[in-house]
Amino acid sequence: MTTTKVTRRATLMGAGAVAAWLASPARAMLDAAAARPLPASVEALIARMTIEEKAGQLNLMAAAWAGGVATSLNPAGAAGNFDAQLAAAVAGALTGVFNGNGAEMARRMQRAVMKQSRLKIPLIFAADVIHGHRTIFPVPVGEAASFEPELARRTARVAAYEAAGAGIDWTFFPMVDVARDQRWGRTMEGAGEDRRLGELFAVARVKGFQGEDLTADDAVMACVKHFAAYGAAEGGLDYNPVDVSERTLRETYLPPYKAGFDAGAMTGMASFNEIAGIPAHGNPWLLQKVLREEWGFEGFVVGDYTGDEEMIAAGFAKDSRDATRIAFLAGVDMSMQSDNYFKHLPGLVRDGSVPEERVDRSVRRVLAVKHMLGLFDDPFRRIDPKREKARSRTRASLALSREAGRKSIVMLKNEGDVLPLDKGRKIALIGPFAEGQHDINGPWVVYGDNANAVDLATGIRAAGARSVTVTAGSKVEEALPGGIEAAVAAAQAADVVLLAIGESEGMSGEAQSRTEIVVPAPQMELAEAVAKAGKPMVVVLKNGRGLALSGAVREAPAILVTWFLGSESGHAIADVLFGAYSPSGRLPCSFPFESGQSPYHYDHKATGRPAPNMTEPYKARYRTAPNAALFPFGHGLTYGTIEYGDLRLPARMAWDGTLEVSATVANTGRRAAEEVVQLYVRDRVASITRPVRELKAFRKVALAPGARETVRFTLRRADLMFLGVDLTPTVEPGTFDLWIAPSAQAEGVTGSFELVAGA
Repeated sequence: MTTTKVTRRATLMGAGAVAAWLASPARAMLDAAAARPLPASVEALIARMTIEEKAGQLNLMAAAWAGGVATSLNPAGAAGNFDAQLAAAVAGALTGVFNGNGAEMARRMQRAVMKQSRLKIPLIFAADVIHGHRTIFPVPVGEAASFEPELARRTARVAAYEAAGAGIDWTFFPMVDVARDQRWGRTMEGAGEDRRLGELFAVARVKGFQGEDLTADDAVMACVKHFAAYGAAEGGLDYNPVDVSERTLRETYLPPYKAGFDAGAMTGMASFNEIAGIPAHGNPWLLQKVLREEWGFEGFVVGDYTGDEEMIAAGFAKDSRDATRIAFLAGVDMSMQSDNYFKHLPGLVRDGSVPEERVDRSVRRVLAVKHMLGLFDDPFRRIDPKREKARSRTRASLALSREAGRKSIVMLKNEGDVLPLDKGRKIALIGPFAEGQHDINGPWVVYGDNANAVDLATGIRAAGARSVTVTAGSKVEEALPGGIEAAVAAAQAADVVLLAIGESEGMSGEAQSRTEIVVPAPQMELAEAVAKAGKPMVVVLKNGRGLALSGAVREAPAILVTWFLGSESGHAIADVLFGAYSPSGRLPCSFPFESGQSPYHYDHKATGRPAPNMTEPYKARYRTAPNAALFPFGHGLTYGTIEYGDLRLPARMAWDGTLEVSATVANTGRRAAEEVVQLYVRDRVASITRPVRELKAFRKVALAPGARETVRFTLRRADLMFLGVDLTPTVEPGTFDLWIAPSAQAEGVTGSFELVAGA
């Protein structure tokens, strides 16, 4: 495994950063690999295959010999008889399996296929490696809070190193769905509400998993998902329809997918949702016109778990055979878990409903990816039980988990400098997440184990806290008899309270939509009671989405958003609590005032009646909340005191020129800090109304006490483009407002400039 030291001072431009990453040597190598024709021996396989064997290459099933908690992560029926599945693989009825039980399982299956099958086409082994394999990293939305795509590349690299050691060739990640409705449980799998941040993290994760050589034994093929706009599900309800304009689809939701494909991902996954009445699994405009004709994608598209079959319940297909025909002709190359392609494609070809050359094309795409992964040269290159054990949870991997964890933590408040804590103070650690091997790794972990993760109490004690009492106080969603009384007594006897509350693993993730994105009532009762003890209180939130905070939680002097941080969770949180690390995370998703504001995103439109305050009538606000966030996108504090000043902004930007803008950022506090300096722009007047702000760039800078730094950004005309009336990229001369600020709602330093037409 290759490790790379990350500089603490990295410029991360929006479109420029994506372009730079995609112009890297690794991208050139991937382009060359994709352009190479299949070897004649592999190409000849297609001519030798029966239609049943071709259908088998397009048929992916869950492993009968499942790994970890795989069988509980999907609907019933994922597992079956291993001997029967082995026989199906030998008969050519399977292209591969997913979420299997490690290298030994893969070895047995691959050996049987390579010795006994007629064509000796190697299996591909896939898995949901979402935020780590055995070493677990923060949930993706938490990791996005680092505002450090290079960190995501590094954690994906380690995840690939471990997963490939266990025989895994292909991961169903990254999820790049823009999530603007925090009720949606799968918010935790992506990079939040912003398109630009989503693009950068999509590129980073693809590059991390795939490395620089896809044939290497630590490279894993990425799969960009869920195509497309799954994060826009109506009402934040998982699997629900999506109905957005083509403009919104192309401007907001599609760019992160394209960034991931452009970074070299040769597989994509169709989404469960429909768009404008057409399920994604049956949408040729999406899967062919956009993905292949416009974007030039040459890899293959896999359906999501029984996604083709689900078009029947949606009322788009009359039966399994019809669903197979629709999905395949729409552009889904490979079926996952329904077994429909193997059952029905041969008959559809024979009766002329599906041209065999279309089947051949999809098979060629699948074989091309297997070839790119080096499976035809060495089917066992990633299958080695000894290597699997040696790569699992190494010291370096766990150190990276701890680093990623502390960089993901966001400090929302720190009134009166409650934090960092003095290790000599008496600490009352209270709440359902105070201790115990549960709810640490987070949702969507197939191979990790909470039993191996560090809980909060352990981390705090390991950091050297001298006096810590632990009291649960309540369960996650139920009261605990006598719990509040015990918690209040503990608080009264302490100098400071750490209140560990929030969501359990089961409250976030797939199929975990919530109508109220709040801390559960029993925990709120606990918080209110403990707050009355009158001791300084630090709320340590566990969550997989933005939350609407209220009451004693909202009013607590200090609040840390700690997401689900993975293997080293307790150590990472302790590092921040006691000042070994100054919090540097920023919110990738807004925390609204109230649940009823959902969906909410910072880059909303002004409307014709913007509301500058809560006093003017007939303005765009709710009766009880402004059209704003309690804690906005980009918000986060450090232990330093950060001041912005000295904006340098030219008055004009030439049509084909650049605009160099800068501001001074100073740490006037007594502690070292890391600040995420953010550049936002608004096009004041345009032929299509523009958002109140759009993130264009950001830079993370380290500042010692008393230090100041001039932070510079460069804007080009391309950075100001939007989709015009005819849905083509355009930009118009005029006035643009600009902010260099610490969040999407902060003023920071602000000014305006003119984009001037002309040569």
